[in-house]
Amino acid sequence: MPHTDLGAIVLTGGTGARLGGVDKAGLVLGGLSLLARALAAVDAAGQVVVVGERTETARTVTWAREQPAGGGPAAGVLAGLDALAPRPLWVCVLAVDMPWVTAATVGRLLDAVSRRVTDPPDGAVLLDDGGTPQTLAAVYRSAALQAARPAAGAHNLSLRSLVGGLGLVEVPAVGNEARDVDTPADLEAMHVLHEADQ
Repeated sequence: MPHTDLGAIVLTGGTGARLGGVDKAGLVLGGLSLLARALAAVDAAGQVVVVGERTETARTVTWAREQPAGGGPAAGVLAGLDALAPRPLWVCVLAVDMPWVTAATVGRLLDAVSRRVTDPPDGAVLLDDGGTPQTLAAVYRSAALQAARPAAGAHNLSLRSLVGGLGLVEVPAVGNEARDVDTPADLEAMHVLHEADQ
């Protein structure tokens, strides 16, 4: 898929409340911040929007903020969508707290949508081991996201609710891809798993 057909939205704006208010984007794993890992995962995107507080990044990105700040993931995705110009055909959405999502993960999501030529889907979503779609690790058709935008706004709307009506291909996660970091136990497990991979 040409880079111009793919954009990316990386969400970093969560409060990290269950981690004591820590900035998840700045957490370090294997010498790289979680934001750096997320940006590496969406490296194929021609343009990247990071929704959250500005910080230094090795890659040139566009910064955006949901309105009002802290309005939740659906509001963040739509703010990111508005900041993509020109708007690409496909948008990869990735939460910064999913450090096991890699460029290979995104590649499998893109393969899943590109294979369906006769009946193109609205996107592809990573499926965890329990069979739950991880809507914050997905590729969406940008026009489908725009069409799903609620007239009343998306403040405090879950991303699952926003994309619930879309036709999404489910792509089973490999290894730890679907794991996220929400709690101190998750954070400890993240480091243990990383050490085990070395």
